[in-house]
Amino acid sequence: MAQVTATVDFPAPPDEVWPLMADPRRYEDWLTIHQGWRGELPEELSVGAKLTEIVTVLGMANKIEWTVEEYRVPTAVRICGTGMAGAQVSFTLSVEPSGAGSRAAIDAEFTGQLVVGAIGAAVAKQSKKELDASLAKLADLVG
Repeated sequence: MAQVTATVDFPAPPDEVWPLMADPRRYEDWLTIHQGWRGELPEELSVGAKLTEIVTVLGMANKIEWTVEEYRVPTAVRICGTGMAGAQVSFTLSVEPSGAGSRAAIDAEFTGQLVVGAIGAAVAKQSKKELDASLAKLADLVG
């Protein structure tokens, strides 16, 4: 299992960060592991919504079949999915007030038979790097 958390502080309030962070149509603008969507995206996310995404970690593409498990506007969305070789993945994207601005976080968890030992450590290390880079890109978009 690999668990990773990345956070970033913004001078902007949560209501300016949330629309970018929670809209899957904007993932290509900031989420570095996102390679594209397969199929139609729901008009609006809601609990139970299904999405299929191609992500890349450690240079390996994986198709993830996501289900929205939690959707709390304007603070958090949690998606859980299954990829190739039985990889289980969950992402929680959240934003909350922090001082005069906000703090955004991505909590990621990877489990499965292939995400153990040295491979699990490598997935955690690379995912942390990618999620930090993603939040830096998100910060640039928020301005």
